[in-house]
Amino acid sequence: MDIMDLMFILVAIIFFVIFQVNKKLDTRKFITDTEPYLRFLMEDDYKFLLSVKYGDNYDLEKCFSGRIRDGLIVIAALFFYFIASMNFVKLLICFIVGFLAFKLPYIQLKSYYKANLHRINLMLPYFLKSLEILIQHYTVPVALAKSIDTAPEIFRPGLRKMIAKIDAGDMTVDPYMDFAKEYPVRDSMRMMRLLYRLGLGSQENKQEQLMLFSKTVSTLQNKSREQKYQERLDRMESKTMVMLFTTGGGVLLLLMISMMMMINL
Repeated sequence: MDIMDLMFILVAIIFFVIFQVNKKLDTRKFITDTEPYLRFLMEDDYKFLLSVKYGDNYDLEKCFSGRIRDGLIVIAALFFYFIASMNFVKLLICFIVGFLAFKLPYIQLKSYYKANLHRINLMLPYFLKSLEILIQHYTVPVALAKSIDTAPEIFRPGLRKMIAKIDAGDMTVDPYMDFAKEYPVRDSMRMMRLLYRLGLGSQENKQEQLMLFSKTVSTLQNKSREQKYQERLDRMESKTMVMLFTTGGGVLLLLMISMMMMINL
């Protein structure tokens, strides 16, 4: 890039700032007007991933508009950078990099969710245990509704959607399976099927089905405790090995220094 290219970019930026200050160019309005046409780019699980990270404290429109803004800014910045020698390949690069800038927050949310699947896996048995206690006094749909306030925050969006579908008249297994798909951890599918069957059962055999559900939950809790215990042991072993290597390395280094000092003497 030569001096003329830099001058051109500088002039373009100055004009952009002048238009922005004088309200001849309103970037916020442009992004707001553009966002509905780009709504098809919103991923199906984007809202769910936001709820996993932020709970109920997020604004879907604001988050998505921010992604649109970042993508358009990157496209515009690269366009001005390449404008003096623009060709089809460089124009394509502008849009590809802009799309990657748009996708980056979603990729980060996806990575956060995958990292938290392990935590979800450990929390699910304890949530199901609290649900089991409620089911002893209420029907399954009512117990699910009452469990929202005490459930781990990460489960609340999925629970609300499941209850909304059941309240809308969906008496199939689908609402339960949709919940399991949102939290695809160990045994979530099997537990949701058991929960669905428990909701279908009559009062006569409810106790029998509840006992089966309770045994399964207890088994999951034991697995979760074993996993936590094993992880604790692994961490302790790892720290012990690091300490041994550090101590051994320090002693070896002191011995080498002592030997070198004796040789020099």
